[in-house]
Amino acid sequence: MLDPGENNELPPIPGKRYFTIGEVSQLCDVKPHVLRYWEQEFPQLKPVKRRGNRRYYQRQDVLTIRQIRALLYEQGFTITGARQRLEGSEAKEDQTQFKLLVKQMIVELEDVLRVLKS
Repeated sequence: MLDPGENNELPPIPGKRYFTIGEVSQLCDVKPHVLRYWEQEFPQLKPVKRRGNRRYYQRQDVLTIRQIRALLYEQGFTITGARQRLEGSEAKEDQTQFKLLVKQMIVELEDVLRVLKS
């Protein structure tokens, strides 16, 4: 099996809109050639391509790559199995739970903001 590295902790994702393939490589602890391969295997990965075919990933792409990395390296899925997992109903449930979590965090942050303003 592929060695994902000894450090299980990935760095936090900075608050930027676009990331280069080198930045994503460091953020996800995956080599750039692996990211290019995953673009071919996972239809969810569609980085924006600009001048000279340079790839620019958005935050959602980075999160998807981290999810793919976890499926392949930590949970032992094959490429086909990971693709099916991401496309299946479980992925939709995960997205729904993620959206609910984000909404809850927004409400909590708005409460904190109100407390700070008063």
